[in-house]
Amino acid sequence: MATPALLCPRVAVLRIALLLLLIACPQPASSAEKVTLALNWKAQPELGGFYQALAAGHYKDRGLDVTIRVGGPMINNRPLLPVGKADFLIGTNLIPAFDVVKQKIPTRFVAAFFQRDPQCLIAHADGPVKEWADLKKAPLMLGAPGRHSFFLWLESAHGFDRSLIRPYNHNLAPFLVNKGWAVQGYATAEPQRVREASGAEPRVFLLADNGWQSYSTVLETRQDLIDEKPELVQAFVDASIVGWYEYLYGDAATANELILAENADMTPSQIDYSIEMMRKWGLVDSGDTLEKGLGAIDGHRVASFVKTMTKAGLYKEGEIDPTDSYDDRFVNKGVGLDRRDELLLEAPTGP
Repeated sequence: MATPALLCPRVAVLRIALLLLLIACPQPASSAEKVTLALNWKAQPELGGFYQALAAGHYKDRGLDVTIRVGGPMINNRPLLPVGKADFLIGTNLIPAFDVVKQKIPTRFVAAFFQRDPQCLIAHADGPVKEWADLKKAPLMLGAPGRHSFFLWLESAHGFDRSLIRPYNHNLAPFLVNKGWAVQGYATAEPQRVREASGAEPRVFLLADNGWQSYSTVLETRQDLIDEKPELVQAFVDASIVGWYEYLYGDAATANELILAENADMTPSQIDYSIEMMRKWGLVDSGDTLEKGLGAIDGHRVASFVKTMTKAGLYKEGEIDPTDSYDDRFVNKGVGLDRRDELLLEAPTGP
């Protein structure tokens, strides 16, 4: 039998050999980083690019384990971001991003996925409202958020009359029976509802076609995440950009299955209509995105919109420093443009 004195050198040699083997062999990749994206509304095609990035594995490929947390009429996800319960948040437009600057909350938007706000005013096809100027004389159904945001601009820039505002709680019935009325809506949704209810294609007036320069569907995150984990922010932005290209121009079936599963009120026909309108109006892919890629941010445009809303009375002069509302280091790099070209080449050109 060998003595302990003879075994010790052998054990030491084995341990050294094992250590060298561990160093030489590639180690398993670290586990994916958990990330939560909080939405501003229910699952819908207007948020489809994020679902596509999840379904196609673009987040996973970049080391992210993403959970999407839906919003809704009774769910306000905004407080989750600054307290760390969410890592990214979808903002409706630029006004909430300016409001957090006013409140000195350390968050910024890092991508603008809708270059043109889908907010619109809708009138009857056979009513007296024929063009934008006619809207100033029409009773206008507005929800409370609209009265305290874009209507201030309608009033200051276009002379709309506050006395003509009528309450709107997503019930179209008063609008449908009053041919001379108008109603607020999203160009990707309400026009179809009006068409289905009235049997006629309504007139749609996009605010973005009449001077409203706000971005929409902006991606917000915390300043500490930008400072401490910029590579995570970049990975999330890049994956979302590719997801949006594929959702607009590729096969979005799996993403749409996720949307339908999470939103019982959504229908395949509504999804098809929304995607069609996003393309038609150039809501996501237009202007700066054609050269800089989706999510592009123009600091001059942000500063101009601060001036617009200051003139409209929403902010005091000098109250908002626009550069405190965004960080454009993660966009404007042309990410995904090659994927866009591939998808457009693959798209059918006709029957």
